[in-house]
Formats: sequence, structure tokens, C-alpha cells
Amino acid sequence: MQKTHIKTLVISGASSGLGLALARHYLEHGATVAALARRGELLQNLSAEFPGKVFCYALDVRDSRAVQQAANDFILRTGVPDVVIANAGVSTGTLTEYAEDIDAFQQVMDINVLGIVKTFQPFIVAMREARHGTLVGIASVASFRGLPGASAYSASKAAAISYLESLRVELHGSGVKVVTICPGYIKTPMTSVNPYPMPFILDADSAAQRMVHAIERQSAFTVIPWQMGLVGHVLRWLPRWLYDALFARAPHKPRAASREKS
Repeated sequence: MQKTHIKTLVISGASSGLGLALARHYLEHGATVAALARRGELLQNLSAEFPGKVFCYALDVRDSRAVQQAANDFILRTGVPDVVIANAGVSTGTLTEYAEDIDAFQQVMDINVLGIVKTFQPFIVAMREARHGTLVGIASVASFRGLPGASAYSASKAAAISYLESLRVELHGSGVKVVTICPGYIKTPMTSVNPYPMPFILDADSAAQRMVHAIERQSAFTVIPWQMGLVGHVLRWLPRWLYDALFARAPHKPRAASREKS
């Protein structure tokens, strides 16, 4: 079994997709994991697979009190974690012209941005005192330019990147590292409804392996896979008039409201 210096880990959104793949990786390499997610029954399945190694906390990352209680419990049982991964996230198509999409905007911003804040906050003082620990925020290449039909998601991930950078600077020299990871397309339920090509798409296990390497290196900013980093670099440097012309008719991710009505 491959050894890792990460002995204790907290991860949100651990019940499926990328979060589950990351949790499994660390569990298979001997770590003890605090698994946070709304679907408690799926967390129990993970716990049954790795008896005695998983602490399950069924909660919503929008609930700061619940996250604080989970953090207090895990620290009491295992000590200050080596790594906290704020992975919980949602994605849905949104269009500002529809009043019914306002709730979707609110949910995306609350989970994708404030969810990171609420996941990290309970651990920072303890990590500072220990002068040790890594905070990992999962952003997205969708943050590099505003994508049509995904305005809430693009905005939330751009905000997440700026927040994580601010936090990294705030914690400089404290012994606590902040790692920002921007995945491209990953095969998960979140991407299964996308009605457009998804270049360089990775399965969750492959993406998790690459993210683990970035976390081990404590890389300040990483795009996975690297090919999407090149795509993102090109997109960021396109002049606005050309970007607008190229993406004005791009297919949109289905809106939540439209899916509910279908």
C-alpha cells in the first residue's frame, strides 16, 4: 500500500462523484476521513466499506452551525486534520431573464462560495495554532470566462478563486497552506446532462489521482487536466469581441426550472 503523510482528512461533498473518489483514495492509503454530505445513507455505505476509518456527518455546507459541530467532533476525536477539502458544489443552467432562476443563483452562490468559507472556518484557528494543515478549494475552469447559460456557476467559481487567493495570502507564513484546484470536465452526475462536447473529460478516479498529487505538492493553483489549463489560457486572452462572437450561440446547460417542468 502506498504511504501518504496525510493521516486525517475532512472532505465535503463526499457522497458521490469526485468527493467520493477522493475520500476512497485517502481511505485506501490509510487515512481517517471525516465525510460531509447531505445524503447520509451514502456516507454510511462508505463507512461500511472502510469500518472504523470514516466519520460520517450528514449535513448541508450552507449550515454553518452543523459544520462547526462536525469540525469540533472530528478534532476532538482525531486532532487537527492534515487536510480539509471543500469539494461540495452544484451546477445548473441559469438565465437572468427568468425570475424563477433567482433561487438557483442563490443556491449556487451559497454552496459554491459560502460553502467553502463555512467548511474552512472551523479549522483555521486550530491549524494556525498547530502551524500545520492544508485547505483545498475546488474551483473550475468555468471560472476563466463567463459561460453563456452558466452565469451562476461561472460567477461562483470565479468568486471561489478570488476568495481562495485572499485566504492564501492571509495565511502566508502561518504554516497553513491553501491549494486551489480547477478541474475541467469530470464524468459525474453534474456533467451527465451537458448537451455539448466536453474535451479532455476525465473519470472521477483519474481526476482524484491528479488532485492528490497537487495536494501533496501543496500547489497554490492547479488546473486538471493540464490540457484544460492551455484551453483556459487561450480563452482568457481572447479579445472580448471575438469571445462574444464565438460563444454567443454555444449550447447551454439545461436550466433547473426547465428540467423540473419537463
